[in-house]
Amino acid sequence: MISLLPSLNAALNALSAVLLVWGYLLIRRRRIHQHRRVMKTAFATSCLFLVSYLVYHAQVGSVPFHHEGTTLRTVYFAILITHTILAALVPVLAIITLRRALAARYDKHRQIARWTLPIWLYVSVTGVVVYVMLYHMA
Repeated sequence: MISLLPSLNAALNALSAVLLVWGYLLIRRRRIHQHRRVMKTAFATSCLFLVSYLVYHAQVGSVPFHHEGTTLRTVYFAILITHTILAALVPVLAIITLRRALAARYDKHRQIARWTLPIWLYVSVTGVVVYVMLYHMA
């Protein structure tokens, strides 16, 4: 069962990315009620990811990158380092952004959402990239 978690984690990251883009498009079209539902779903999906990720790494530990070649390793670690640093910010940013929206503090919500969205989206997409590079590159 544990061996399935990396694939589940990648799927949850991909779903989060899709939901984030969808939520952005909805708010640009002023479809506020739908935006709210989609963004709550993105938050829940990311929470599920975090639980699954922590369970996996509590059982398995760190997974080494076995591929050789300076260029490939440099690209992998550049993506991994930026992903990891920004991933530490996403829960804080997402909670603040969500709380401001739910409290109807829309001016403050918009201010932080302009930072939260691209960071959260980057983390979701690079999470899938790291998964592919770690588990599916020959």
